[in-house]
Amino acid sequence: MTQASLMSAAIADRPDSPLRIETVPRPEPAANEVLVRIKASAVNPLDLKIRAGQAVHARQPLPATLGIDLAGVVEKVGARVTAFRPGDEVYGMTGGVGGIQGSLAEYAAVDADLLALKPANLSMREAAAMPLGFITAWEGLVDRAKVHGGQRVLVHGGAGGVGHLAIQIARAFGADVFATGSKASAEVIARFGATPIDYRASSVEGYVAEHTGGRGFDIVFDTVGGVSLDASFSAVRHFGHVVSALGWGSHALAPLSFRAATYSGIFTLLPLLSGEGRAHHGAIMREATKLAESGKLTPLVDARRFTLADVDAAHEAVRSHTASGKILIDIAEVS
Repeated sequence: MTQASLMSAAIADRPDSPLRIETVPRPEPAANEVLVRIKASAVNPLDLKIRAGQAVHARQPLPATLGIDLAGVVEKVGARVTAFRPGDEVYGMTGGVGGIQGSLAEYAAVDADLLALKPANLSMREAAAMPLGFITAWEGLVDRAKVHGGQRVLVHGGAGGVGHLAIQIARAFGADVFATGSKASAEVIARFGATPIDYRASSVEGYVAEHTGGRGFDIVFDTVGGVSLDASFSAVRHFGHVVSALGWGSHALAPLSFRAATYSGIFTLLPLLSGEGRAHHGAIMREATKLAESGKLTPLVDARRFTLADVDAAHEAVRSHTASGKILIDIAEVS
């Protein structure tokens, strides 16, 4: 096997073991795939759960190469691929679950339906920071809740990886946006154009009265789960809509029912796990490119730099909640 047919990849062998860097065969793209030379890979909290053996729903048995989001350059295209060509800069949510190779490697063979052209005004690192978060936010606000101008939208966890992108999507559609967070996160929330709400200092009834005159929010987008989802059912207006990316617990539906409101759940991994709906994920990423290139979308990125050799340290930065934005792994030299 020649050097050109090999690549470096980070391997998680068993739960909570240190990652090892291994030289492995470079994949070849199938007819519907492109081979991407990866420039940057994002670290998502789900990566840590998979690595710890605590994410059965992700269906990623170990040993595995983790990493869900990537940005890079098309190296080669499969026989049926017409949307991309070698040299294209692309990004997307492409693997790391469902037994699919992740992005902590120099190359990945990726279903072309999952990809979009990278925004010209974003770096590889900035582009890699967005796919999972943006797709989750878009599916919730646009696909499920049909956000539109004139609405009042509440985002729980507005400074988080999904929340800060949700704020920007809702604002791009003309909504008036409010977002809960800690006192320390108020500056980040305000920077992205939402009115911050300190959930520790104000009750649900208090901020609903203050910001909606007691009427409730047209859309409530929960990115936190647990008690935040319960709060969502009390914060939504009559005939409004609640969306959650973490609606996995047991919740009393009476507050929602008495408002004649509706609820939608989001499971962003489903197209990767089932093969259904992958082209829609690519279409959502094309919308992200449009918003970014029009100046309406900016990802929040932690300034620290990590490489494949530093993945353990990068994961610890996420685990310890010391990150100020998305943690990125530089797979190759990137800007």
